[in-house]
Amino acid sequence: MKFVLEVDMGEAAFEGKAADELGRILRYWGGNLRHYALAPGDGETVYDSGYREVGAWRITAPEAPASP
Repeated sequence: MKFVLEVDMGEAAFEGKAADELGRILRYWGGNLRHYALAPGDGETVYDSGYREVGAWRITAPEAPASP
């Protein structure tokens, strides 16, 4: 499985405060993940501090091994 977090920082990378916003997002979801089974298909929308949708996280299924 994979945990995938995608965040669109916009043209100005959160008005020059990318580290602050990304840190807040990671802290929030780091603490909130315990409420999920973390099984393939789980995921949620991610919002910035202004409550604007900026991305999402998701759990994806394991990739099939490549055939020889």
